[in-house]
Amino acid sequence: MISDNQLETYKTTGFIVVEDLIPKNLLNRIRNVVSDITQSAKGLEVHSEVFDFEDSHTSTEPRIRRIKMPHKIDKIFLEVLRQPQMEAILTKILGPNVRLHGSKLNIKAPKYGAPVEWHQDWAFYPHTNDDILAIGVMLDDVDEDNGPMLAVPGTHKSEKIWDHHLDGYFCGAINPEGSQDLSFASAVACTGKAGSCSFHHVRLVHGSAQNLSNKPRHLLLYECAAADSWPLVNFKDLQEFDSRLLFGESTVTARAAQVPIRMPLPPALGQGSIYENQSAVKRRYFNIK
Repeated sequence: MISDNQLETYKTTGFIVVEDLIPKNLLNRIRNVVSDITQSAKGLEVHSEVFDFEDSHTSTEPRIRRIKMPHKIDKIFLEVLRQPQMEAILTKILGPNVRLHGSKLNIKAPKYGAPVEWHQDWAFYPHTNDDILAIGVMLDDVDEDNGPMLAVPGTHKSEKIWDHHLDGYFCGAINPEGSQDLSFASAVACTGKAGSCSFHHVRLVHGSAQNLSNKPRHLLLYECAAADSWPLVNFKDLQEFDSRLLFGESTVTARAAQVPIRMPLPPALGQGSIYENQSAVKRRYFNIK
């Protein structure tokens, strides 16, 4: 489903966008399920196991910025990953044996959808090797105005992991003033029509600005790993681990690669989602209005 040239682009830049990957009928079904899920946020005052809320959220006027682990809420979210065209891409990039690491649906509502500071996913969940990527399924049309993911090309190939700590604690963000070796100005917006998908390497530096447009931006995210890439943090149990196998065969033989690792410890003072981790950040790149 992707050409050899697209695969080479992924290897060189750390990301690609594949247009029209999700069929319209499946896209509409996902939107309906998301609408039903969001209705249950009414009456909630604080973050829950399902929802992460904007700072301006109230129980009467819910403002959701994330639905956590949607693949555990409705089977349609696993159906997305098991589409033949998705399997073809994942196995071409990661190999025949692929495991789901996690999922989330980030919602940038019109006019106030929260930004996400520059970071590397690898900083949150280092593994024994870095054959790991994130898929961004665009449930809405995404353009330059409604808070697209911004990717800094080639940063996945750096021999370092940028520091995601503040005052000795993990904070899930890179200090923009202390990263002169990063060219944020070179970042590329990952845009596309609804149904398009981005694929980005786990070590790629990326972030996104606040959505100040009149258009929503729902981005359904999946983290997928080669089955022989084992997590170095938050491992639960083998049965649960194997239950997330998407394609191929599981293995208890972890493949170790010589990759830079910085552990996300001590844990963030604001434990929870990336938004809560980054709440401690003092020097921000993206403005909040």
